[in-house]
Amino acid sequence: MRNLAALVVVFAGLGVAPYFIGSDVWLNSLIMVLYAALLGQAWNILGGYGGQFSFGHAAFFGTGAYTVAVLQVQLGVNPWIGLVAGMVLAGLVAAFVGAVSFRYGLRGSYFALVTLAFAEVLRILSNTVPFTGAGVGILIPLDPGIASLQFTEKSGYYWMIWAMTLAAFLATWWLGNSRFGARLMAVRDNEDAARALGVAALRVKLGGIVLSGCFSGLAGVFYAQYFLYLDPSIAYGPAISVESLLVPIVGGLGTLFGPLLGAVVLHALSEITRDVVGDAPGISLVIYGALLVFIVMFLPRGLAGLGRISVRRLLRARAA
Repeated sequence: MRNLAALVVVFAGLGVAPYFIGSDVWLNSLIMVLYAALLGQAWNILGGYGGQFSFGHAAFFGTGAYTVAVLQVQLGVNPWIGLVAGMVLAGLVAAFVGAVSFRYGLRGSYFALVTLAFAEVLRILSNTVPFTGAGVGILIPLDPGIASLQFTEKSGYYWMIWAMTLAAFLATWWLGNSRFGARLMAVRDNEDAARALGVAALRVKLGGIVLSGCFSGLAGVFYAQYFLYLDPSIAYGPAISVESLLVPIVGGLGTLFGPLLGAVVLHALSEITRDVVGDAPGISLVIYGALLVFIVMFLPRGLAGLGRISVRRLLRARAA
C-alpha cells in the first residue's frame, strides 16, 4: 500500500503541473518524459516482471500507432475507437509473437531475436502496402478537439499522456500485488521450478506479453495523435525498441517507479547532449549505449536499486 500511496502522490503532483508551468517548452519536456515512462513501463511488465527480454517492442508500438492513424485517415473512424482498436490489435500481435515464441520454448537471446525479427518484418510490410502510405508515410489531418484526441494547447496532450501513463503504472502496481504477478515473477526467477509447483508458464507468459503489448500500442496511439505523422522507420524502427528497454534498465528492472526514473534521466541526458554537440546523427544512440554499458556493469538494479542500497546502508549505520 505504500507503493500505491506514493504512486497517488507522484501522479497527483504531475497532474497539476500544467497550472504552474507557463512555458510550452517545459511542458513538452514533461510530455516526452511521461511518454518515455509509458513505453518503459510497458516493456518493464514483460522484461522486468516476466524476465522475457524483448528487442522488438516496436512491433506493438507501431501496430497501435498505425491502427489509429489508418482508421482516421483511410476510413474516417473516430480516434477514440482507434485508441481502443490500437490497444487491442497491439495485444493481438503480442499474443501471436508470444504464442509462436513461448510455444516452442524460446528464451533469452532467442526470444529477443525473434521479437526483433517480427518488428523488422512489420516495418518492411508497412513500407510496401498502400494503406499505410508505404515509404512516404501517413499524415493525420489536424482537427483540434477532444473528440479527435487533438488539442490546440500542450496541456491537453499533457493530461492525455498523464492518464495513459497512470493507467500503465496502476496496472503494474496491480501486477506486483496479484496472484498473476506472483506467478509471472516465479516464472522469471525459475521457470522449471514454477512449472513443478503447478504454474502454467505458457499461459502466464502469454498474459504478460499481451499486457505489455497493449500498453506499447497505447504509447503508439499517443505518438500518432501528438506528432500527426508516421512512417515505417518511425513506427517499427529500432529506436522505439531501444528506448523501450533502456528506460526501465536505467531506472530499475521489475520496480514500479524505475521506468519513471529512467525516463527523467534519459530525457535530461538527451537534452544536455543536444545542447553540447547539437543534432549530430547517431550521437544519442552512442550516449545511450555507453550509459547502458555503465548501468549493466556498475548498477545492475538501476537507479532504483541504488536507492535501496543507500537506505540499507543507512539503516545498518544506525543499528551499529
